[in-house]
Amino acid sequence: MTVRIRPLTFGLVMVLTLSATSAVKETKNTASGPEQFWQDPGDIASRDLFYGPGGAEHQPHGPYVFEKEDLNGSNPKFVVKDRDGVKCKVKLGVEARPETVATRLVWAVGYNANEDYFLPDLRVENMPAHLHRGQKMIARDGSMHNVRLKREDQKKVGDWPWRNDPFFAGSRQWNGLRVMMALLNNWDLKDDNNSIYKDGGSEKIYMVSDLGASFGTTGLHWPLSAAKGNLHSYTHSKFIRHVRADSVDFYVPTRPEMLYLVHPHDFFAHLHLRWIGEDVPRTDVRWIGSLLAHLSDRQIQDAFRAAGYSPSEVEGFSRVVERRISMLNEL
Repeated sequence: MTVRIRPLTFGLVMVLTLSATSAVKETKNTASGPEQFWQDPGDIASRDLFYGPGGAEHQPHGPYVFEKEDLNGSNPKFVVKDRDGVKCKVKLGVEARPETVATRLVWAVGYNANEDYFLPDLRVENMPAHLHRGQKMIARDGSMHNVRLKREDQKKVGDWPWRNDPFFAGSRQWNGLRVMMALLNNWDLKDDNNSIYKDGGSEKIYMVSDLGASFGTTGLHWPLSAAKGNLHSYTHSKFIRHVRADSVDFYVPTRPEMLYLVHPHDFFAHLHLRWIGEDVPRTDVRWIGSLLAHLSDRQIQDAFRAAGYSPSEVEGFSRVVERRISMLNEL
């Protein structure tokens, strides 16, 4: 049987189809819906970058008691419980400081970020006699130095991919996050560093949950002490690679150094990430630059003060960040 569609009916179908398509495109570009990726930060100039996403009220309080070790990732980590029963993940090593700063800067312009706090000194009760990692960083009485505490209020339910993410890939906010990774020199952009959380409701919260490989070199580099939270490396690294009429290429992430072929897992995990910093629409680069321009010198410096950097380091890191923000707004 042949079904005839009248011109009026066909026109109505086409209008409804186009409207639905436009609605999908608008939802994707505003990154709204049950999958939360970015929120309008409102008055950026009023945001507290010393305490960050959690604010002063969510700062954990001792005494702290050991719960369990976390063997994920490359840095020593374990879970503790504070005096109020709040669970926090302790990270030791070279990533503790840069990650604390990075969470504050991405949160400042509307992206989701973990509630991180840096402590120059921490003592944990009931520490086991042996840990799989980081034992040399912990004294016999459970004391340690230069640690990051991340509140564990949210439940991780999965990872999200940079390439072909069904909700956000190609949106202005997604492109803006690519620029933020270049601004921070966060080169460790493996998909398993991107997390999806739920905090009790139906909404899923998307974020880059591991930002520790920031403020150093533009790619996997030896020694790692120069690749993360290193003022000399960050100051002397390159930022914008190429500017075209409608797009911008950044240097982050660069390919890993060839010497990392002795660690093939790390080498190949980072080998094909260059595209994340390439061909970013120029209009979206200017958009994120315009948001960052609302940050004051004091706010940027507060982010580095929160991570326990010395006054000279605070000044040096902040100067590079401010210069890069200016470069974005000159495009």
